[in-house]
Amino acid sequence: MSERIVHTGRLWRWTGASGNGTWHFVTIDGEAGEALSGTALMRKLEGNARGFGSLKVSARIGDSTFATSVFPSKVEGGWLLPVKRAIRRAEDLADGDEVNVVLEV
Repeated sequence: MSERIVHTGRLWRWTGASGNGTWHFVTIDGEAGEALSGTALMRKLEGNARGFGSLKVSARIGDSTFATSVFPSKVEGGWLLPVKRAIRRAEDLADGDEVNVVLEV
């Protein structure tokens, strides 16, 4: 059984300390973040926790659907959804754009 979570957030870029690597994320917070935290807690109690506290998800942004994982954020709060370059290009997304995300957990 899967859970469907809908969220709107801003796309933002993180650059590593060396300045070479960059990642793009949407922070999943508020009610959507709380729902993910509840799912993660249940999986932990069931003995099904994953590395770094991550959760596997199917994400949809616009017409693009992709498999990935979301990760709890200690700095931002909520959860981090990485958005690959191929998805950003397909959906014409840039840093700071508001993104509507549908997650299936």
